[in-house]
Amino acid sequence: MSEEILINVTPRETRVAVVENGMLQEVHIERASRRGYVGNIYKGKVIRVMPGMQAAFVEVGLQRAAFLHASDIFRPPTPLAEGEEAVSSSPTPPITELVREGQEVVVQVVKDPIGTKGARLTSQLSIPSRYLVLLPFSRVLGVSARIEDEGERTRLKSTIADLSGDSGRGYIVRTNADGLPVEALAEDLAYLGKLWEAIEAGSGPARVGSCIYEDLSLPLRALRDLLHGDVEKVRVDSRETFERTQRFASQFMPELVERIEHYPGERPIFDLYGVEDEIQRAMQKEVPLKSGGYLVIDQTEAMTTVDVNTGAFLGSRNLEETVYRTNLEAAQAVARQLRLRNLGGIIIIDFIDMTDAEHRRQVLRQLEKSLARDHAKTTVYEFSPLGLVEMTRKRTIDSLERQLCEPCVSCGGRGTVKTAETVTYEIFREITRAVRQFEARKLLVLASPKVVARILEEESAAVAELEEFIGKTIRFQADDNYTQEQYDVVLL
Repeated sequence: MSEEILINVTPRETRVAVVENGMLQEVHIERASRRGYVGNIYKGKVIRVMPGMQAAFVEVGLQRAAFLHASDIFRPPTPLAEGEEAVSSSPTPPITELVREGQEVVVQVVKDPIGTKGARLTSQLSIPSRYLVLLPFSRVLGVSARIEDEGERTRLKSTIADLSGDSGRGYIVRTNADGLPVEALAEDLAYLGKLWEAIEAGSGPARVGSCIYEDLSLPLRALRDLLHGDVEKVRVDSRETFERTQRFASQFMPELVERIEHYPGERPIFDLYGVEDEIQRAMQKEVPLKSGGYLVIDQTEAMTTVDVNTGAFLGSRNLEETVYRTNLEAAQAVARQLRLRNLGGIIIIDFIDMTDAEHRRQVLRQLEKSLARDHAKTTVYEFSPLGLVEMTRKRTIDSLERQLCEPCVSCGGRGTVKTAETVTYEIFREITRAVRQFEARKLLVLASPKVVARILEEESAAVAELEEFIGKTIRFQADDNYTQEQYDVVLL
C-alpha cells in the first residue's frame, strides 16, 4: 500500500490530502478565519442548567454557548469501604448535582459547532501526543484496538504501567506505538507530563472564555495523527511550513524526518495528483462506479443515505451475479466516499436486493474490510429486514460539503426550486390579493426572465382574463437579479 500525505498552504487556508495508491482518501481543511476547536481546552462558566436535558450550557468564548452533558462531566471516584468492590459503571447523577449556574469549569471541545448547534464539551480531559493519549483524571491504561497482536498489547500496557508508576493518570496507547522501544514511550510520557503541568498552572488564573490549551495547527496535527510507517513521503509546498514540520518531526519522530519533502514545483501540488478534481467530484450527489453502476449520496440533518444502482452494468451471467458484483464494488466505493467526504452520524446504505444470504455476508464483509483503514470509529450492523445496512461513523467536524458549500439561495437548501408554472400561478394569486387590499391604477410584476417568458407566451390568455377580472392593466418586466422563485408585485 503506497501512501502519501500532501500539504498545500496558502496565506488564508491550509489543506491536507491523504493519497493511497494514487487515489485521494481524505481531505482536511483549516481556514485562518475559522479554525476548528476540537481538542482545545477552555476556562468556561455555566450559564444555564437544563435538568430536563441532563445538560448545561457553558460560555467558553465561542460564537454560541457550548453544550455539556451530564455523562461528560468528570466525577472523582468514590472511595471504597473495606471489602467493597468497585462498580464498573454507576448511573449518572442529575445534572443539578454536578454543576450549578455561575460555576467556573475547565472543559475541552470534543465536537465542533455544526450547523445551528454549539460545540460539545467534556470535562473528562484528554491530551494526545505522538504515541499516547493522556487521561489526567483517569487511571485507565488502554491500547488501541488497531494493535491486534496480543503479545504486543500486553507489552505496551505493562510498559506504560511501569513508566507511569503511581502518577494517578491514565493513558491510551495509540496505533503508532506498535513495536516501539521503551525509550520512545518514556519520552512521550515525559512530554505529556510537562504539558499537563503547564495546563494545570494556567487554568487557575485564566479568565472565563480564555483558551488554556490549543491543539496543534493542521500540518502538525497531520504529522502527529496520520504519519506512520506505511507513509512513503510527506510533500509540503510551503518552505516555511516545511521547515516547521521538519522541526516538529525531529523532536517527536526523528526516524521519519527524511520522508518529509519540500515541493518547489510551479504546478500546484494538488493539481499534480488530481486532488482538485477529486474534491470537485466529492461535491456531487452521484458517484460513478467502474462497472457502470453508480451511488447516489444524500446528506440530511438527521442522517446520510447511500443508494446503490446498477446503471449501465448488465453483467455477463445472470441478474443475481450482476447485483452481487455491483454491490461488492459499491461497498468499497461507499467506504472511500464516507472517508473522503467526512460523512458522520447515522448512515443508511441501500444496496441492490440480493436473494443469496452468502452474497449478503460477502458484501457486508467487504464493507467492513474497506472501512478498516478509516481513522474515524465506525460500527456496521447486519442487513435489516428491508435489505438496508445501517452504520455509524464518528463525527467531530462538519462534512467536506458543509465546510466548502452553503445552502442554495434559490432553493434555500431544499435541493429543488418551484417550477416556472408554479411561480406563475403564485403571481396571479398575489395580484388578486393585492388589488383587493390596495388602490392602484395599474400593476408592475418583476420576476425572473424564465417566469416572465412563460407568462407572456403560454399564459397570455390567462393574463388577459385576469386584467378583465380586476379591471387594471398588468405589465411584466424580466430582471436577471431575480431567482426563479422570487417576484414582486408593484402597485402603480
